[in-house]
Amino acid sequence: MDHFCCRDRNLLGIQSELLGADAAGIRNLICITGDPPRMGVYPEATAVFDVDSIGLVHIVQNLNRGLDLGGNPMGSRTALLIGVGANPGALNLDEEIRRFEWKVEAGAEYVVTQPVFDLALLERFLERVAYVKIPVICGIWPLTSFRNAEFMANELRVPVPEPFMDRMRRADSGEKARQEGVAIAREMVERVRPMVQGVQLSAPFGRYQLAVEVAEAIGPR
Repeated sequence: MDHFCCRDRNLLGIQSELLGADAAGIRNLICITGDPPRMGVYPEATAVFDVDSIGLVHIVQNLNRGLDLGGNPMGSRTALLIGVGANPGALNLDEEIRRFEWKVEAGAEYVVTQPVFDLALLERFLERVAYVKIPVICGIWPLTSFRNAEFMANELRVPVPEPFMDRMRRADSGEKARQEGVAIAREMVERVRPMVQGVQLSAPFGRYQLAVEVAEAIGPR
């Protein structure tokens, strides 16, 4: 599953890289707008954003039909499965759902949520989009520290319920915080699995072992 964002490429670059991804055998995309560079390690860099995630979905859908950026037949077509993102904890859920609906209209075939820690928010989101018949993949993020939990809630706008915040706060060492984060992630997987069509386990800060530990504990569905 490859994340493809609009921040770093103009339209021609987007088309070129999508064709290259298809030729390389990549099949599953998550089409995202992308965060502005100021949120990363190169804050002086400039962004492109010729299109947002909705426009990107439309581009991929056309390539899958054998049409280039201008709507001209290419003589071949890509075979890319189009995924998109959604945030069940968005402050403006009405706007989030509107954009989700536009993504589906543009050609989205599945959706991966932002990390979920609050089951009530996920339930509310699923109820609102129940009529949209595409698979929902729930994002699961093993927290690594209380500071990481604060960053999720305050900077990424991913609500973390107070009981989980308190558990991370009480972890008095890095290893205990890691273990608590994995335990919370396992609990969330078990709670969301009956509600969605799958889960995506993130590897925070490249710590792949954390995702492996969550996966090993939950077993097959």
